[in-house]
Amino acid sequence: QVQLMESGGGLVQAGGSLRLSCAASRSIFSTNTMTWYRQAPGKQRELVADISTVGSTNYADSVKGRFTISRDNAKNMVYLEMNSLKPEDTAVYFCNYRSRYGFFGSWGQGTQVTVSS
Repeated sequence: QVQLMESGGGLVQAGGSLRLSCAASRSIFSTNTMTWYRQAPGKQRELVADISTVGSTNYADSVKGRFTISRDNAKNMVYLEMNSLKPEDTAVYFCNYRSRYGFFGSWGQGTQVTVSS
């Protein structure tokens, strides 16, 4: 049973933009903070951004001011708008969630973002 599905990755030049999308189940979306993580080559997985059920957001310092996380409550969708992309943003991006109890879902395949100089 697929609970989360990422899409929207691709190859872009530095300075370009991409919008990632995550389709979530209603049960997950309605009760949990949604998150975007990424894992770059040779690095650990890191939290990029999150958004609560009421729309409060947090961002990693490395993406603050360039990325925007949002959610569409009617469509059970989470988005990550990425602007002014840099080569160091190259990574596999994953959608996940964090419950009030600290639980999170399993990791899927993610979506590859590659930024060339």
